[in-house]
Amino acid sequence: MIFKAVRDGRPYPEHGLTLKQWSEIPPRPVRLDQLITTKRELALDKLLAEDSTFYGDLFPHVVQWENRLYLEDGLHRALRWALQQRTSIHARVYQA
Repeated sequence: MIFKAVRDGRPYPEHGLTLKQWSEIPPRPVRLDQLITTKRELALDKLLAEDSTFYGDLFPHVVQWENRLYLEDGLHRALRWALQQRTSIHARVYQA
């Protein structure tokens, strides 16, 4: 199993963080098998794109809520990491 679980939507309340506020959170290692995704589907073209992080944050965004880690942004990066046989990824983790 790559992720702990797959959801369709966020169970936590809206946090309202801007991209600038996300960028101020230092990245830390997170095990992929501890993450719960908030998206059930992904676009294959984004997964395979070499420049998929060119316009966005290099690190996935994770929300820690009720002792669970929810992958809010960066599903394509996390999956690409998993396909390379890696078990963890550096992500920005916001504690809600």
